[in-house]
Amino acid sequence: MDVTDDRLLDGRLRLRQPRRGYRAGMDAALLAAACDADVGARVIEVGCGVGAVMLSAAVRRPGTSFTGIEKDPLALELALANIGANSLADRVSALGGDIAQSFAKMGLSPFDAALANPPFFDDASALRGPSPAKTGAWVADDGLPAWISFLCKSVRERGVITLIHRADRLGDILAALSGKTGAIQIRPIMPFADEPAKRVIMRAVKGAKAPMRLLPPLVLHTRVGAKHDPATERILRGEAALEWL
Repeated sequence: MDVTDDRLLDGRLRLRQPRRGYRAGMDAALLAAACDADVGARVIEVGCGVGAVMLSAAVRRPGTSFTGIEKDPLALELALANIGANSLADRVSALGGDIAQSFAKMGLSPFDAALANPPFFDDASALRGPSPAKTGAWVADDGLPAWISFLCKSVRERGVITLIHRADRLGDILAALSGKTGAIQIRPIMPFADEPAKRVIMRAVKGAKAPMRLLPPLVLHTRVGAKHDPATERILRGEAALEWL
């Protein structure tokens, strides 16, 4: 496999990932920054790929343990190698698995929190033919509702689910979460301050009844000067978290 050896979090995290195909980027960085699990908590990442999100979150949150689930054997192999390369095997692990499986049959106890960046499309015909290496990361074979259902089953009562997805799928996500979670917080992610949000990052609590909150947006880029908005730059460097109320 042709891979690159990259550094994240201002050099604190080493990540080997395929040179071609799906590569960790802004979405992974923001999802890791949004993890607010406490010390001692157990967190599952569903569809962990090569481990960018869970490893970044582990570096940010010492004392918290993470388990990744990944169906692609090549990505899983890299995830395991990345865990070892970052000396995090004492509290980060990765297992082969698929959301098509029942969580109850995976032999895992419910987690305190779950993270996911579900594939953005349910129908491969909606894309302009991604490379085979990207298809698994971009197309949800079982559909977005199946991902939401698996996430809800993977956490204990009052467990926290955090996910990032396309802004235009917000209605579908809320419909899938309805009746299962509450205390939902939604933060739009805008490319620029004068453009519509393209992503949303969300936090929901299983079994909660509190009303939904729409938070101020995160703006990624500026039109002049530095590439990233200063607040976003601090998040990407690992100097700040993506805060919730």
